[in-house]
Amino acid sequence: MRHSSFVLPSQSLLSQQQITYSPAYTLVPTYECFNRCTYCNFRVDPGQDAWLTLADAEQRLHSLAGRGIIEILLLSGEVHPSSPRRSGWFEHLYQLCELALNHGFLPHTNAGPLSHPEMERLRSVNVSMGLMLEQLSPKLLETVHRHAPSKEPNLRLQQLEWAGELQIPFTTGLLLGLGETEADRRTTLEAIATVHRRWGHIQEVILQPHSPGERQTWEGEAFSAEDLAKVVAIATQILPPDITIQVPPNLIETPNILINCLKAGARDLGGIVPRDEVNPDYHHLSLEQLSATLQTAGYELTPRLPVYPHHESWLAPRLQAAVQQHRGQITKPVTSDRVSDAAPL
Repeated sequence: MRHSSFVLPSQSLLSQQQITYSPAYTLVPTYECFNRCTYCNFRVDPGQDAWLTLADAEQRLHSLAGRGIIEILLLSGEVHPSSPRRSGWFEHLYQLCELALNHGFLPHTNAGPLSHPEMERLRSVNVSMGLMLEQLSPKLLETVHRHAPSKEPNLRLQQLEWAGELQIPFTTGLLLGLGETEADRRTTLEAIATVHRRWGHIQEVILQPHSPGERQTWEGEAFSAEDLAKVVAIATQILPPDITIQVPPNLIETPNILINCLKAGARDLGGIVPRDEVNPDYHHLSLEQLSATLQTAGYELTPRLPVYPHHESWLAPRLQAAVQQHRGQITKPVTSDRVSDAAPL
């Protein structure tokens, strides 16, 4: 399912409008997860995965020096909240964040629903955090989320509230094509908008189309690419203007659809990483290819940090200092070879 390179035909250049991305690298503490979402291409059963050791993580982080990587995405499968291994798993997350900070990177953790104390502690070692809301429709608990207890909608919505209370810069999003209706999508977007108006903490909302992978058990089809721009337009209408709408370019098959999403209001392409762990069958284009595609339509691809400037004051002094060290490094795009040379996972 590797996507081929694409560049739009030459056309008159419009005034350049910035489209952002994060130069990122993913560390996976563990692939094990007690949820069994039928569309998942990431998880393995509990006990079937050796956790990433601190020594291995340090080796990978060391190999990233000088390659333009800024964000370290800590993306983890979930250990059950009542498991005796939960505390060890959480401590491991914390230590990996510390390690990333010590190597000069900016951590962003997405590890499923966390308790309030867990979120509060991770806040001290993350410049931002995230959790996909996916869809609030309870009917999905009878289908694709039937064996996924942590996908209970109110549980995930609670995370957004706690993130706001704790002043954690946050990313959330919708997974499209799980069997939801347009009304379901609007309801989920409206819930995100309501929480954000209360706290002002949501930086980005990802609109992620379901893209079938080799490991999933669900036979659902891919979300219609033509419909993605329509969802972007709806999100633009519903979400407050200070929330950035993000689309993943590796899940968009043609340049025209990507450009249509940008025209509809998407302004961010997320983390451009050597490997998309959630969708491993879909590879990112190089930054040069993406940049060329955008430029022909009047857009400029620009790197960003995982925390937005207006949220920096929320961070602990140590994190603010780490962020400031990177501000001067995002004035020009990172070349694709510096990203793709990153150590393989």
